[in-house]
Amino acid sequence: MRKILFPLASLIILAMLLSACGAPATSDEPAVIEVTAPGYGEVLTRVQERGRVVCAGRTDLLGFGYLDDDGGNIGFDIDLCRAVAAAVLGDPEAIEIVPVTAAERGPVIQTGEVDILSRNVTWTSSRDSQWGNFTITMFYDGQGYMVRADSGIKSQDDMDGASVCVTSGTTTEKNLAADFRERGLEFEAVIFEDTSSVYNAFFEGRCDVTTSDRSQLAAIQAGADNPSDYVILPMIISKEPLTPVVSHGDDQWFDIVKLVMYALINAENPSYGPITQATVDDILASDNIKGKTVLGTEGDWGYSSLGLDADALANALRAVGNYGEIYNRYMGPEGIAFTLPRGLNEHWTDGGLIYAPPIK
Repeated sequence: MRKILFPLASLIILAMLLSACGAPATSDEPAVIEVTAPGYGEVLTRVQERGRVVCAGRTDLLGFGYLDDDGGNIGFDIDLCRAVAAAVLGDPEAIEIVPVTAAERGPVIQTGEVDILSRNVTWTSSRDSQWGNFTITMFYDGQGYMVRADSGIKSQDDMDGASVCVTSGTTTEKNLAADFRERGLEFEAVIFEDTSSVYNAFFEGRCDVTTSDRSQLAAIQAGADNPSDYVILPMIISKEPLTPVVSHGDDQWFDIVKLVMYALINAENPSYGPITQATVDDILASDNIKGKTVLGTEGDWGYSSLGLDADALANALRAVGNYGEIYNRYMGPEGIAFTLPRGLNEHWTDGGLIYAPPIK
């Protein structure tokens, strides 16, 4: 058996900490020592004092972040922000959406200008180290290509020498270059900083091909004057896990946003109810322990450690529903934006990849 020896000074410090926490020397329960890191709690305090959650988003992408007929900002990414506002402030409308370009995404979250970045952000290792804390994948995507239906283009080989419209400062731009280089093909990049300019140029015939996440291409195709004039090719050239992001430095806020996302995902699980906007009160009146735990009436799911009310997650689910409801609201068979099969974004109980740690 290997013996582990601790320096005497370390043992003395540990004893002092245990004594300060009031832990009896003969207790069978492990001592819990709460250590607060610098910055811990600052964002929640700021949000509560301000009375709203500030989210970087967009207003121009159908299904994810766009304006309805009344000028309201709606979409999949917007609902994720609304869920957090409902959890921490009790009001899903207590949000401010700051429209940002693709190039502005990193700076606004690095500087703490916004509380959450919820704008089609691909989770990569370099962004995780440089931009902020990525929460949990809320949309599994992949990059593809869209062409005009009469172009004759069926594969990358048909694109040799083609002009391709693409957004600068994105993983899309890098993936495009890598895909063509690996295949020994040439292309002319037609680059724009904002996404709307990319697609305007494509529709105006200033490039032969455009490329982005396939969900974004589906949204753009659906919003075109004549959607059937365009075709999204079947190939997928990358992995694009999309997730909300928070700034580095405040683990409490990071944990809060993650937990709200976990709740949206877990609520769709049949063993939790499923919990929907319409069934919150029914679950509360039932004997469903898992469901009632999420809703804050059966044990502490972590709210006491995070400075939240017990019904924080219940408020989020009342506001936007579970993950499936959010998806279907905008992209389901009867979605108000367009129809996009869930595919990998099916709940794990239905064979998809949408999975989260349990709420308990």
